[in-house]
Amino acid sequence: MRIPAWPTVWSAIRLLTAALLIAAVVTQFVSTVRGAIDDERDTVTTIANFFSYFTILSNLVGAFALLAAALWFWLRPRHDVIEPFGVAVALACATTYLAITGIVYNTLLRGLPSLSDDSVPWTNEVLHVVGPILLVLDLLLAPMRRRLPWRSVLGILVFPIIWIVYTLIRGPFVTNPLDGVEFWYPYPFLNPNGVAGWGGVGAYVIGIALAFVVVGTIVVWVGRLRAGRSGVASERERAGTAV
Repeated sequence: MRIPAWPTVWSAIRLLTAALLIAAVVTQFVSTVRGAIDDERDTVTTIANFFSYFTILSNLVGAFALLAAALWFWLRPRHDVIEPFGVAVALACATTYLAITGIVYNTLLRGLPSLSDDSVPWTNEVLHVVGPILLVLDLLLAPMRRRLPWRSVLGILVFPIIWIVYTLIRGPFVTNPLDGVEFWYPYPFLNPNGVAGWGGVGAYVIGIALAFVVVGTIVVWVGRLRAGRSGVASERERAGTAV
């Protein structure tokens, strides 16, 4: 029996990883909505809050980026030997977001009490630990990496900035369906009603923004390093120029 080439093996791993992330999100979503219905909480607000967690959004980005990469591999033209620019950027974004998710959860949020019993333990670990680890491994091990330009780091920052602005604007207008408090923020460090107030929120936002810049830069750097001269050569070959 012929042993599949490494790109084929890794493409299958990407598909399995994407399926695991989607299964974890769907399972947690069903549990959350079911809990809201059983406790007669505001279901619409509960659903909106669910998709306001950066953890959920980053894992969805990760799943769809991996799916896109896998589909490209199976459907690509035979002469394509490096991933398309869009796929490469999506993977860079997903890796950065999930790495930050894992770092923030395991340093700031792990062990904090929850007002709800809707959390499914295995999904929590997949979304905060397994997913981040697998995306970092994808960065380190996946074949056919494209050499992204440094300006890609700016593209990586767009979504987190939009999410932070959305979160801070929305928070005061949402009544927490769990305890009736007249504000809701997905994470305590973004809640200006806490002890540290807006000053504390500002400090965390600056710290997290710097973390995104640093991690995003590392992700792009590692991708460029792994692509090396082979990535540049592949680009020239596709353009029809002499190497």
